[in-house]
Amino acid sequence: MMNKLKLIIHREFIAKVRNKSFIVMTFLSPLIMVGMGALIYFLMQKNDEKVKKIVFVDHSGLFSTEDFKDTKTIHYTDYTALGIEATKKKVEAGSYYGALFIPKQDSLELLAQSIEFYSKDSPGMSLMNSLENKISSKIRNEKLNNFGIDLAKIKASKIKTSIKMFDFSGEESSKLINELKIGFGFIAGYLLMMFVMIYGTSVMRSVIEEKTSRIIEIIVSSVKPFQLMMGKILGNAAAGLLQFFIWGVLIFAILTLASTIFGVDILEMQSAGISSEQMETIKDRAVGDKSMLIIQEILQLPILKMFVLFIFYFLGGFMLYSSLFAAIGAAVDNETDTQQFMLPIMLPLILGVYVGFATVINDPHGSIAVLFSHIPFTSPIVMLMRVPFGVSWYEIAISMASLLITFVCMVWLAAKIYRVGILMYGKKPTYKDLYRWLKYKS
Repeated sequence: MMNKLKLIIHREFIAKVRNKSFIVMTFLSPLIMVGMGALIYFLMQKNDEKVKKIVFVDHSGLFSTEDFKDTKTIHYTDYTALGIEATKKKVEAGSYYGALFIPKQDSLELLAQSIEFYSKDSPGMSLMNSLENKISSKIRNEKLNNFGIDLAKIKASKIKTSIKMFDFSGEESSKLINELKIGFGFIAGYLLMMFVMIYGTSVMRSVIEEKTSRIIEIIVSSVKPFQLMMGKILGNAAAGLLQFFIWGVLIFAILTLASTIFGVDILEMQSAGISSEQMETIKDRAVGDKSMLIIQEILQLPILKMFVLFIFYFLGGFMLYSSLFAAIGAAVDNETDTQQFMLPIMLPLILGVYVGFATVINDPHGSIAVLFSHIPFTSPIVMLMRVPFGVSWYEIAISMASLLITFVCMVWLAAKIYRVGILMYGKKPTYKDLYRWLKYKS
């Protein structure tokens, strides 16, 4: 039995890796991914280079050019003397981006609600937020002056607070390490979902192709359907892991080469979408060498535990879902007929991602996160997101055991569908048919 299973795994693996599309996508995908990242970075840079000319008309008398200082991407011009109507016509006819009108009001409260902005096109949210912040700050300061409050003292009274975090064993933690934990969990969960969707459907298509070409009738004469199904699952899993490994190596090599040749700062590319105000905040919070700080925080993570559990849940989740995909492939004659069966399989996978994102980030040890990290159909994703935050081996053992037991049960059930469906032709199966096939005795 083991020899036949090995032959099937080897056959599926070789057939997959020798496929032209597999070879092309293995080496082309990293280039596309890096190229897309470079294109987005280039477009962001070009977008940031575009200067927006904005004019303002201030009838309140509160604002001046000092309040509207030019930035790298926004230039302000005072058109108060021209008046709002003439300004609107000039802006509409010229190359200006927009006109800001600040009317005269009896109170600051009314003024805050009566400011208007005119533009040819809908302005971006970042621009409007910037204008609102400038105006709000000026009006607030003016109101404080009216109350006789010294602004210099208020500014001097601001103190930045940084809360140090410890567990009860005395080990220090930080916000950065929590962000790294969240990042690892999200990446692990997303990779698993993509892996299952890509290679699970690949198993299904492989079964459909062999079934429609009638090759399966010859194959099942020498091996059991269960062996054939397991061989397909394991062979595709091995090919997928090889492809993921090659992608990782190539992406790392391309990024390193690009950084060396073109002088591209990868960290700068990643932060291209962050506003200048946000970047200043980040710089203010940074203490010491950021690279060394990140390395120190990463070394505090349970790296070995995370790696072992990542492999287990990665393969366990793929094997569980692939058995269901294989059963669907055996039940239908073409890929179009799979749509009615795909949704019930994909729902738990999608649910796991959304539950993980919604609960683990706020409370990784909450009841909802714990519950879904024990449910086999969602545990591969949710538990991977929880592991970096520290999960007891007792919980992990329960989750792993339930996943393994469910996998064995689902393979047994899927094999019963596979055994009957693999030789069924010309009939579109229903859920009632699948239930009847499950009740057939061997």
